[in-house]
Amino acid sequence: MLLHLSTWAEIGQFLERSRTIVIPIGSNEQHGPTGLLGTDWMCPEIIAHQAQKSADILIAPTFNIGMAQHHLGFPGTISLRPSTFIAAIGDWVRSLAAHGFEKILFLNGHGGNVASIEAAFSELYAEASFARRPAGFALKLCNWWDLEGVGDLARDQFPTGHGIHATPSEIAVTQWAYPDAIKSAQYSPQIAPWGPIREALDFRARHPDGRMGSDPSLASPDKGRDLVMLAAQGLVQELDAFNRESIPS
Repeated sequence: MLLHLSTWAEIGQFLERSRTIVIPIGSNEQHGPTGLLGTDWMCPEIIAHQAQKSADILIAPTFNIGMAQHHLGFPGTISLRPSTFIAAIGDWVRSLAAHGFEKILFLNGHGGNVASIEAAFSELYAEASFARRPAGFALKLCNWWDLEGVGDLARDQFPTGHGIHATPSEIAVTQWAYPDAIKSAQYSPQIAPWGPIREALDFRARHPDGRMGSDPSLASPDKGRDLVMLAAQGLVQELDAFNRESIPS
């Protein structure tokens, strides 16, 4: 069930049987010469939308702009400051909690978001702690590549040249979902170098084509399909475990 394709009355009916919602969250940033700018928000959205086809779960609209300041040296990247990102996550959670949602899972597609998402959770829990009241909700962060079996599959598919940015696994996911948007390019070197992540000009100087340790030419739609199906299954399992957790009143 997709929240943005539902009416308020349908969401009210859903809340009578479940108080759980999934928020795909990512970033709009460069992904090398062939990776789509939306890769990091598209991957969790693709997986979440696939999962809801076979399970009674509710998917929120995708939070598609994240903390990507280090990619601002490449045209098309859009970034929030960490403080803005944290504040926006807080308002999303407060809105959903006010309607009665108690379990809110963020399915993340961008490693650069992790610290800020965790900080946002801490801010929200601190509001309750300092007010000496229960929060009334539980928050969970899952990176799609950490779902059950997904990392092992990606390592089997791409034993070399996977890297950590503009990876063949994430590009394969978007190729499966958007075959008309597949790009091609010549890479030099074939496997990109590694390096630290700091500010935008430093990143562009170290990684001139945007890749980090990866060879995206290894991606294929078939590999993307296998990753999506496994990840969707893993998301359902993650939600089942999350739903079993109690929330003290």
